[in-house]
Amino acid sequence: MISGLRVRRRDDTPRRAESRVSDPVLSVRDLRTEFTAREGVAVAVRDVSFDLRRAEKVAIVGESGSGKSALGLSIVGLVDKPGKVVAGQVWLNGREISRLGDRELGRIRGSEISMVFQDPMKSLDPVKTIGDQIVEAIVTHEPTLKRAAARRRAVSLLREVEIPFAEGRYGDYPHQYSGGMRQRVMIAIALASNPDVLIADEPTTALDVTTQAQILALLGKLVEQHHTAVVFITHNLGVVAQFCERVEVMYAGRLVERSPVGKLFEHPIHPYTEALLNAVPRPDRRIERLQAIGGFPPPLTSVPPGCSFEPRCPLGHGRAICRDAKPVALELQGGEGAVIAECHFARDRWQTAAAT
Repeated sequence: MISGLRVRRRDDTPRRAESRVSDPVLSVRDLRTEFTAREGVAVAVRDVSFDLRRAEKVAIVGESGSGKSALGLSIVGLVDKPGKVVAGQVWLNGREISRLGDRELGRIRGSEISMVFQDPMKSLDPVKTIGDQIVEAIVTHEPTLKRAAARRRAVSLLREVEIPFAEGRYGDYPHQYSGGMRQRVMIAIALASNPDVLIADEPTTALDVTTQAQILALLGKLVEQHHTAVVFITHNLGVVAQFCERVEVMYAGRLVERSPVGKLFEHPIHPYTEALLNAVPRPDRRIERLQAIGGFPPPLTSVPPGCSFEPRCPLGHGRAICRDAKPVALELQGGEGAVIAECHFARDRWQTAAAT
């Protein structure tokens, strides 16, 4: 039976009251990030809103250029010029952090919210030992901690992220670690202050399948032990199926569908989500031939006025309503298993899915 469909209304500003287990640890409201280019203003994040609860694992998926990484950087205040967060709010543990200055935000970044990037070699200092870099992350947020205590904690973190012979590898340099081990070090640095939220931006993309599985298992264990909430940014839907509980599908800077993992894989509502799933091999479905998504994402400097996916959409291409009218977000199912989609045909597609 289908629950009542309704247009999703954005929540009021999150309350500043004492947080409960069910309260969001992270709330993003109407976030908008722009980059100034010669061709015009590129809107990389367009009015994005979502909530994340403690110990929840949420994936942000989409093609390259959809705005996933820009969203992660916008949340933690690391957007470099010529980019700028021009509107919206980010709340962490009931406190708005999007209005904080660089110094105050820098104290929160790493202690309450951390980010792991795709290429650890670009994030690790090649002339500093692994141990020194972890110690640096620890004492940044605990400046009164003595060096010996910080070293012991750094070795403990290396063990926690399953670096073999952790004490002996403490003095090694980044080039002496494999790619998978360097990624483990980045996770150790991100977890040095036991943050409430971890944003992982394509952390397994450059790794082989076996190492990918090891990193995912490690992240899962750390979430269980520390109750850390994870925003997992990726284009790899196989990783999403293994690791995440909920999926937010991003296209041209917008979140166009959000759903629990199982429901999204079984019955995608937005045509873009369906196209993404048809373009990758899936163990639960036998497909004779994978289907590439035709066309290209729109330039972020000139997104179509209606549905941004309309030029590529097999369902809506050429239809006046899709070309001219921006779809609203329909909440197709409420509660913890909420399904929300921005598509003019979301209602019909949901009803068809529910009937099968």
